[in-house]
Amino acid sequence: MSSTNTPQGEHQLRKGSLGVLGIAFFVISAAAPLTAMAGGAPVAMLLGNGAGIPFAYVIVAVLLLIFAVGYTAMARHHTSTGAFYSYVARGLGQRAGGIAALIALLGYNAMQIGLYGLFGAAASGFMEAQFGVAWPWWSYVLIAGVIIGFLGYRQVDLSVKVLGVLVAAEFLIVVVLDLAVIIKGGQGGGAGLSMSSFSMDSLMSGSLAIALLFNSASFIGFEATTIYSEEARDPKRTVPRATYAAVLTIGLFYTVTTWLMVNAQGADGLVDHIGGLTPDPTAFLFEISGIYLGELPTTIMTVLFATSVFAALLAFHNAVARYFFALGREGLLPTPLGHTHKIHLSPHKGSVSQSVLALVVIVVFIVAGQDPVLALFTWLTQLGTLAILVLMALSSAAVTAFFARHKGLDTNPWRTTVAPIIGTVALGSVSVYAASQFGVLIGSPDSPLAWALPSLIGVAALVGLALALRLRSTSPEQYAQMGRHRPSEVGLIDVGE
Repeated sequence: MSSTNTPQGEHQLRKGSLGVLGIAFFVISAAAPLTAMAGGAPVAMLLGNGAGIPFAYVIVAVLLLIFAVGYTAMARHHTSTGAFYSYVARGLGQRAGGIAALIALLGYNAMQIGLYGLFGAAASGFMEAQFGVAWPWWSYVLIAGVIIGFLGYRQVDLSVKVLGVLVAAEFLIVVVLDLAVIIKGGQGGGAGLSMSSFSMDSLMSGSLAIALLFNSASFIGFEATTIYSEEARDPKRTVPRATYAAVLTIGLFYTVTTWLMVNAQGADGLVDHIGGLTPDPTAFLFEISGIYLGELPTTIMTVLFATSVFAALLAFHNAVARYFFALGREGLLPTPLGHTHKIHLSPHKGSVSQSVLALVVIVVFIVAGQDPVLALFTWLTQLGTLAILVLMALSSAAVTAFFARHKGLDTNPWRTTVAPIIGTVALGSVSVYAASQFGVLIGSPDSPLAWALPSLIGVAALVGLALALRLRSTSPEQYAQMGRHRPSEVGLIDVGE
């Protein structure tokens, strides 16, 4: 069914509903700052380069800023909620766009569904410890799923209000802890703060490659600024500003906080200490909080840890719903997914689809008796991270191709050529290395999952290619328009495949 046979409003999201801060809240929520510091950073220190983790965060932030140069340059000339998919389709052609579309669906769904495992474990652990309520982890997941589904179904500014409160709260509690370490000093208090984390010796200690991979996972979600471009106010300015704001805010927050975490424990013996907390290295941040802030603030931080995961769940849910919407609108997925709600102008069918998919996967893990953190969370979020890294590499290549074809749009070679090429090579290299080390990333080097899970990206790519070729056969007009829902804004004609 062609979009020309459907009222235009059914294919449009709520315009002008998001500003720079609104979009930034979504992407920072997806990055889940408190979750990254409590859950990701200690594991990165343990398996990566120990006290050199803050320096590794600086490197990842710089790499992502370079990626953002080309990404935001293209955003000034291209507006679509399809984000990575639409970038790849516009830059590398429709067949590559189909491949990117299914990899994106796999990656964002894996991230979102995997986070349910961490949320269930955090919520059930808190309720049992504080109130003696011994409900199974999946009961909290089902409750959260209903709330997230409701918010995703409604108009986007309602989700922004919820995220605004949760993100502000989690930032505040960690900033308070950071200030306490700065004021009281390192090693539990009284010692000076060392800058040794930023030395080359610290950076190269342990496994720098593993550290960079884990740190990259902490940033996943920042690139989603373009997903909300059709709902942004003045997207040509809002999206680039929100992207840079998100990377700089997250990067500075992660670097400073992990530096202070290292100082709070002391660089010497740091890895051994975190290793002693296994199988729950997430206890490291709360241990520091207990020393520097006391019992009540630490209890509050435990609550905010769960709400931080909830905020990330909601942000990724909204991203997946918009991918379903974009792909349904353009004919790659069933057409009904490409319609918005008559009142809320939300991608409600995409939201429902994501909720149902999450429920099915979670039920499979429940029936199989798998651990919510070691299996559901670890397996799926690492798969999601790898898929999104592949998408970022493809998108950087697409930016180079796009500006090479439209030379008059931007004459700055740094934005149109140099930075995108650096991004393609760097992110492509990280993706290949992540795939080769996937067993280490999921904590099971000898498991068949070490190759089976990454192979799903190849399966998704083949399915995406098949869907694109089917669309070329059944609807050449829609195939020709892949990736550019609003060409009137761009005024460009690309060469189709």
